[in-house]
Amino acid sequence: MQSLQPDPKAQYRSVYEALKKMVLTEGLWRPLRGVNVTMLGAGPAHALYFACYEKMKKSLSEIFQSGGNSHLANGIAGSVATLLHDAVMNPAEVVKQRLQMFNSPYTSVLGCVRAVRRSEGWAAFYRSYTTQLSMNVPFQAIHFISYELLQERLNPRRRYSPASHVVAGAVAGAVAAAATTPLDVCKTLLNTQESTALSSLNIRGHLSGMANAFSTVYRLGGVAAFFKGVQARVIYQMPSTAIAWSVYEFFKYFLTKHTLEKKASS
Repeated sequence: MQSLQPDPKAQYRSVYEALKKMVLTEGLWRPLRGVNVTMLGAGPAHALYFACYEKMKKSLSEIFQSGGNSHLANGIAGSVATLLHDAVMNPAEVVKQRLQMFNSPYTSVLGCVRAVRRSEGWAAFYRSYTTQLSMNVPFQAIHFISYELLQERLNPRRRYSPASHVVAGAVAGAVAAAATTPLDVCKTLLNTQESTALSSLNIRGHLSGMANAFSTVYRLGGVAAFFKGVQARVIYQMPSTAIAWSVYEFFKYFLTKHTLEKKASS
């Protein structure tokens, strides 16, 4: 849906129409294309992400608001954690989006990696890194601040509460996703190097840099182009962040409880 000049066979007016067309014309498993490379990157990326967030949140909260919860500390911690997360996920994101393009010439993760490296060099896997950071730093700042703010309202005693973690995670993800959609559209253009869109503006070679991406998106579709796929992005982020937070909070509760019980028994 974020394609700026899609093939006539891949023009969609809604999330439902996109899903329906994909399944009918390209097969039942087409919407899951690229899931394997996402899974490979997500494990180490999220391990670094949450470990860094917790450590920095505690340290900065003591500086900004000793004994309390500082929203500024949450936002900074989330932003710094994103630097580590995206360093791992950016190459995976490039491969995933190339595989997901309509009529993609790539049939496997390894084949895509080899082809991109051969034709564009290793730099291609980090061409959108600054743009991804420009998107994810505000995304995570909004996300973490919204989540912690909602937790204060729904779960003021900060106990393990699956319902509050799911609701707060989903709402925080939706707000952050909608706010940062324009940056996501630019990131997608840099990752896919959409040939039809670039050739229509007589752009030769590879597009790089956030400023160039912003300019190209605007020239191709005006302000409206920056919000292409916003519905799909929000629908994707709501369960994604709800699951991430609920699983994270469960393991934090489980491991903390286990540690305390071990100390008590010894």
